[in-house]
Order: sequence, then structure tokens, then C-alpha cells
Amino acid sequence: MHVLILGGTTEARRLAGLLHGTPRLTVTSSLAGRVTSPRLPPGEVRIGGFGGAEGLAGWLRDHRVDALVDATHPFAGTMSFHAAAAATTAGVPLLALRRPGWQPVDGDVWHDAASLEQAAQLLPALGSRVFLTTGRMGLGAFAALTDQWFLVRSVDPPEPPHPPRTEVLLDRGPFTLAAERELLRRHRIDVVVTKDSGGAATAPKLTAAREAGLPVVVVRRPPVPEGVPEVPDPDEAARRVRALLPPAN
Repeated sequence: MHVLILGGTTEARRLAGLLHGTPRLTVTSSLAGRVTSPRLPPGEVRIGGFGGAEGLAGWLRDHRVDALVDATHPFAGTMSFHAAAAATTAGVPLLALRRPGWQPVDGDVWHDAASLEQAAQLLPALGSRVFLTTGRMGLGAFAALTDQWFLVRSVDPPEPPHPPRTEVLLDRGPFTLAAERELLRRHRIDVVVTKDSGGAATAPKLTAAREAGLPVVVVRRPPVPEGVPEVPDPDEAARRVRALLPPAN
């Protein structure tokens, strides 16, 4: 049996590790290739796009894939729709592994935004020193903000355009609460912008912001395909995949 994991996330790597070495199961992980030095999961790995839903469907057929797991980033919305369409076309069962989103707790000062553009519109009323943690892409949404100073944290250098007053911090999680507290203090941050990525690796910034009483602009997740079975953690995903294994002779 051959399973393809659409990955690039901590959960995808964890799932590949759980499944790797399972008798009669071949695991291939696919990475988009947007990060210069990705953390590679166990098992076989391919890097690069498929050429849309049709290309992915062809890959599933050509490589005799028996199960597809969409474990992409919560904001890789287009890929999730391609996965659903390709799975239907190729007749391959699809499972979505999606980490739960963050939920506000007492003391949080969150402002919801439906997009990066809406997040940018909210900032002038919230602060002037912005900790921007939405990744290296899409910074053009903030490029017109000349009164704000931005600390942009990303794994790789951000793509232009970006705000004129920007300092880039290249770093990769997980991040500790102590380090996030110090970062906010040292850079005199007064507002945080984040995507609702979920997970523990980058959550300490939310705790640090809450402790400091800072507003946080949270960009909500894009829609996902309807009707796709979904699990919240790699252990359950591994159990579902193993359940598809045919009986041993």
C-alpha cells in the first residue's frame, strides 16, 4: 500500500515518522519547496508542485497511490481544494490532518481579520511597532503603511514588496515563552499580527502578548473543502491510514 502525505508541517513530519517502517506500507511525503532548507520527514520525499489538481491526480495514478493525506499548512487553502479534486478524480481516499486553531482566553485582546489586507487596515488604530508573524509571503498587504515599524519574523527572507520601515528576523520555531517575552520587550512591540496557524510551536507569542496586554490581530483561516474526513492529530491520522491496509496473506 502506498500513501502520499501532502506535508511541510510539524504534523506531517510526525505522521510520516509514525507510518515509516510499517510493514506493507510505502510512505511518500510531498513538500511544496517554498522553504530553502526544509526539515525532511522519514521515508520517501518529493519536492515541488504537481501542476494543479489534474497534475496531482495523474501523479496519484502513475505512482499507484492508495491513500492521500492532506497535512498541509492551514493557510495552504488552494492545495487542499486541489487535493480534494484530485482524490475524487483518481478514486483515492482522502484524509485531512488539520491542527486545531487557537482560541482566545481571558485576558486576550484579539482582533479578527479575514485577510492580510484587512489586518493592515486595523493596524493604524492599534499600534505603531508591529510584530508581524504571517510568514514571508503577502507582506505587500502592509507595504502602504508608512507610520508603522515592522519586525518581520520568517524562516526565509520575505518576498518584496514589504513595508518601508521593516526589520527582518530569520528564525524557525518552536519558540519559548521566555524568548517571546524578551523579543516583545526589546523591540518595544505594541501590536502583534499572526495567522491562526494553531499548534504549540508558535503559540508562546500569544501568551507573551496577553501578559503584556498587547492587541493581537488574528488572520482567520481560509475555507476548506467540504465533505473531507478530518482528524486533529497525527496519531489518529496514522490509525486511520493503517486501517486501510489490506489483510496480510
